[in-house]
Amino acid sequence: MEATELLMSEHRIVEKVLNSLESAANKLERNEAVRAGFFVDAAQFSKGFTDGCHHRKEEGVLFKALVHNGVSDSTGPVAVMLAEHEQGRKYIKAMRTAAEEMEKGDSSAAGRVIENARGYIALLRQHIMKEDNILFPMADRVIPANEQEKVGEDFERVEEEETGAGVHEKYLGLAEAMQKEIS
Repeated sequence: MEATELLMSEHRIVEKVLNSLESAANKLERNEAVRAGFFVDAAQFSKGFTDGCHHRKEEGVLFKALVHNGVSDSTGPVAVMLAEHEQGRKYIKAMRTAAEEMEKGDSSAAGRVIENARGYIALLRQHIMKEDNILFPMADRVIPANEQEKVGEDFERVEEEETGAGVHEKYLGLAEAMQKEIS
């Protein structure tokens, strides 16, 4: 299905940011200089791209198509993915709060930045693996061909109407800038 291929390509972008975030957390743990704003940027990427673009397509379109075709949203893979999306939001919120405290001079906040960054990284890596290898192949089988085209069209609508023009590109640029900054 073209729609799941798009989501997997977005996963590769998210993974770039996760790798950069991991490098930044490791540097911070070694007391190497890392701009506190780097972690704020990572939180902004997560909120704007991972949640705002990517998860919006999954939750608002793909998961609904799965449920429409007999997959439960209260148990099983869809329920797990929804719970993990929510857990990711909690990690990001806590990381951002700690990074903002660190930015204001609270050196004790660095440990909370590292802890929440690592929790988020671990969660998202296994989450992406489950979607790429279990959920998306299931969607390709369960959603009939005539509905798969509609899923793709709805993804485009989400990008155009809900996310806004140029937003996707803005976050691609942020991902590249983060990767460049931390390497």
